[in-house]
Amino acid sequence: MTYKVGYFVGSLSSTSVNRVLSKALIGVAPADLEFTEIPIGDLALYSQDHDSDYPAEARALKDAIAASDAVLFVTPEYNRAIPGALKNAIDWASRPWGQNSFDHVPAAIIGASIGVIGTAVAQQNLRGVLAFCNARLMSSPEAYIHFTDDIFRDDGTILKSDTEEFLRAYMAEFRDHIQRVLTVLPRG
Repeated sequence: MTYKVGYFVGSLSSTSVNRVLSKALIGVAPADLEFTEIPIGDLALYSQDHDSDYPAEARALKDAIAASDAVLFVTPEYNRAIPGALKNAIDWASRPWGQNSFDHVPAAIIGASIGVIGTAVAQQNLRGVLAFCNARLMSSPEAYIHFTDDIFRDDGTILKSDTEEFLRAYMAEFRDHIQRVLTVLPRG
């Protein structure tokens, strides 16, 4: 069985280290995971004024999550929290009330930063948000990646074997997490 994974890159930057990390993760993921990026850059700021008539970009977001068996968040840390664009996407996807797209969806969080603590604080912030959204979060292993040019190439090639081994193990655990959750809580 192939599992469809929708992934979010929390940064809108054209030079995002988290986009590079997402490429690296896809490269070391088990073969039975199929990845599709869920874009967040074209979403207007969420307002409940739109709850009765969602704009096309927000409907596409919700449709992409519905078409996924699981979601992966690859996020930077901005001011000790998740980026506004990512929070905005989560707000759109979890509304209108009673139509939360993340309900019971297997999910994992990872992120990279040029700072030595990686994205530890942002990930804790995101865990709180996704727990409220009732996503089924993978709790271990946690992965706070200190991003340097001697570890990753722009195309996602991993240059250090210990980093590659860690990320490969992380993605294998994510695959197992997806299977465990969907065994108990099948989608659609």
